[in-house]
Formats: sequence, structure tokens, C-alpha cells
Amino acid sequence: MALLCYNRGCGQRFDPDANTEESCIYHPGVPVFHDALKGWSCCKRRTTDFSDFLSIMGCTKGFHNSEKPPEPVKPEVKTTSERKELADLKPKFQEHIIQAPKPVEAIRRPSSDEPMSCLQMKVSASLKQALEKLKLSSENEIKKEEDGDEIKIGTTCKNAGCSKTFEGSDSMEDTCTYHAGVPIFHEGMKYWSCCKRKTTDFNTFLSQEGCTTGTHVWIKKDAGKKVVPCRHDWHQTGGEVTISIYAKNSIPELSRVEANSTLLNIRIVFEGDKEFNQNLNLWGVIDVKRSYVNMTATKIELTMRKAEPMLWAGLELPVSKLQHKEPQNIAEQA
Repeated sequence: MALLCYNRGCGQRFDPDANTEESCIYHPGVPVFHDALKGWSCCKRRTTDFSDFLSIMGCTKGFHNSEKPPEPVKPEVKTTSERKELADLKPKFQEHIIQAPKPVEAIRRPSSDEPMSCLQMKVSASLKQALEKLKLSSENEIKKEEDGDEIKIGTTCKNAGCSKTFEGSDSMEDTCTYHAGVPIFHEGMKYWSCCKRKTTDFNTFLSQEGCTTGTHVWIKKDAGKKVVPCRHDWHQTGGEVTISIYAKNSIPELSRVEANSTLLNIRIVFEGDKEFNQNLNLWGVIDVKRSYVNMTATKIELTMRKAEPMLWAGLELPVSKLQHKEPQNIAEQA
């Protein structure tokens, strides 16, 4: 006669004469319900659906069990007088109101006149390999330049904002329209110092037509660095602020990041002759000693440790708040 198995997760009928150690697949543990998840303590599978929970296959093999588990003992219903007597027997506790701790006073903003310190720079192996390859290729280019100053067809004009290419001797007589100033990035706005047509979009900034006319510069013979804009963004956690600068093949020996508790000065030299500069008056206060710079082949990450665990409303402190906090020492950024 077939008997019903009472092992958890089984519920099948079985022949007692054919009952072996591998006849039953069941859960030896107990049901676990936590944070809307349902499962068994003996295995790791969890689900939010109760029907799916009931269909979870057992994780252990053994004999079928025909013994019905005992019914849970129902609590004895007590009369009102009995409940009152039990309440009188319970020990009395004196109630005390526990006051919440007073909020910690926010860290006072230090003066921006604090001395600046260089942040520690960590150079990745990928950047070291990329710079080694560029060093070999640049040596070959120097040798070619020493052979002559011939301008190749397709060479781009070196003036900022000009996208014309050299097409032959006629290009020497063309008028060049370019930006004579330097790029400025301030409070989300991007513009050239020579014409100040401000925009928030980086691509629109790059496509702005020059405001000065002159002659094309096909070969740049000076050894100076070319200040260029560079895409960058930032994000934060409760304890850190990270600025990502997307500059390829940055040169650690020529780059420099200085900071004090509220100011940050960035100078990144990358791709040989390009330079990115940014000066920030930070929204919050940072711990300079625990902040550092991580340089890779594709980008630079500035990780600044917050002096106070709180979310910043922005990366930079607005000029209006700067004037309110330090009315005698604030000079507006250009």
C-alpha cells in the first residue's frame, strides 16, 4: 500500500518495500523568509514568488518518511483575570527617555591661503608601456625633421580653431581664421579668452569659428606646450570625490596636481605637446594627505578624500558663496 512521504519538499507516495537511501529528494532544513525572499536554510536558492518557492527541488537524498510531524501546540486561551494576574507578576521597569546625540558641528571651511601640496601620483603599467613606444616613434620623427622642413600634403594648421589642411603651394596664401587666446573652463561654461562666446556643450565649443585672422602655421618649430581643452567629469561617494580627465598618454614628469583643503590646481601634459590646465575652488573640504592621482594610458583620475562624510552639491563652490565666506581674499577666475 502506498504511503505519503512527509519529508519537506517531497510530498510523494511511496512503496515501503521499495524505500531506499536514494528514493526521496527533500529539504532537511527549514523555510527561510527574509526581505521578501523565500528559500530553505539547507540550500542557497532564493525566490520572491511563493509558488516558485514551493517548487524548489530538494537538495538531499534519503529514505521516504511516512511519520506525520506533530501538530504545533496551540497556546492556551487565558481568561481576563488570569491575564491580569500574569501582568502583575511581571517585573516593573522604570522608563527613561534617551535623548538623541546633538548633531556634530560642520567643519569650518579653512582659508584658501593655506599652502599647496603636490598629490601623490600613481603611474600604471599600461601608461609606462605606451610612453616607451611613443619615445621610440618621436626619436624617428626628429630624425626625419632634421632632413628638411618640407610640408606634407594633408598637414593640419597648428593654430587653435583652424581645421584647414595643406593642399599645396596655394595654401600658403590662404587666410587663417583662428583663436589667438586660450580655452577657459569655469563653472560648467567653456569659451576662448579672445572672444568669450560661452557654451556648456564641449562639441559646440570645439566647433566655434575663430575670431582672429592671420597666416597658417603648418610647422610648429617652437618647443612650447599647446594649451588645449580636455573632456573631464566627476562623481562622488559619501567619503570621496573623483575627477576623471580623459587625456591619453599623459607625461608624469611634466604633469602636476597641487591642492590644499579647498583649492585644486591641475596641470596635465599629454600626447607630447598638449597641456590641460584647471583651477578649482572646491565645494567642500578635502584631506590632502589621503588624496592621490592615478595615471593610466587613457585617462587620469584624481581621488580626493573628503574631510567630512557628506554629499557635495557640486564640484565647485559658486562665486556668490565665495564672496560671502572670504570677501577680502577672493579674486574672480578669468
